[in-house]
Parts: sequence; structure tokens; C-alpha cells
Amino acid sequence: MTEYQQLEIALQRLETALEEAGLWRMTPPEASAFTSKQPFCVDTMTLPQWLRFVFIPRLGALAEAQGSLPARCEVAPALETYLQQANVPATERVAILRTVEEVDRLVTEN
Repeated sequence: MTEYQQLEIALQRLETALEEAGLWRMTPPEASAFTSKQPFCVDTMTLPQWLRFVFIPRLGALAEAQGSLPARCEVAPALETYLQQANVPATERVAILRTVEEVDRLVTEN
């Protein structure tokens, strides 16, 4: 299995984990929210919105096209802080974090 296939599977698992935690179904942000220059679009989106509408689609497209991935990916620390503050139950929080850590590792090691 290629690293791109592994990444696609990890992104699918992340989507599932977000769905199970109730963090997937949401209204898409306004088009202007995507022009943010801030990390994770923190000034225009919540972190779950960014995961759903930016992170997963962009990495998925790169994996599908077998394109160049970012040199570094360090989403897990920010997500861990967000999930703790949002009082996401421990079981769901752990599932989401493990999956994001895997995505971080796959991208960074590529």
C-alpha cells in the first residue's frame, strides 16, 4: 500500500471519528472565510470547520493526485487543545486525536 493510499484511509477514518463525535455536520463557512492567512483559519472558522472544509479535502486531493504533500503537518497539538476546551468526551477525543496524529505522521514522513 502506498503512502498516498494510507493517507486516504487515515483521512476517511478522521471523517468517521468526527462524525461519531458530532463534529462533522455543520454549515459551510462563507467563501471569504477561506481567504484567511491565519493558521487553521482561526480567525474565520472553528477548528472542526477547518478540518472538514479545508484540511481533509485538500490533503485528500493531494493524495488522490499523488501530489507533493506539505513538508510538515502538526495539527494534533492544536486539535487536542480545542477538543479539551470543547468538552468532547474522552472516547471520541482519543479516536480523533489518534487519527490526526497518524495523518500528521504520514504527511511529515512522506
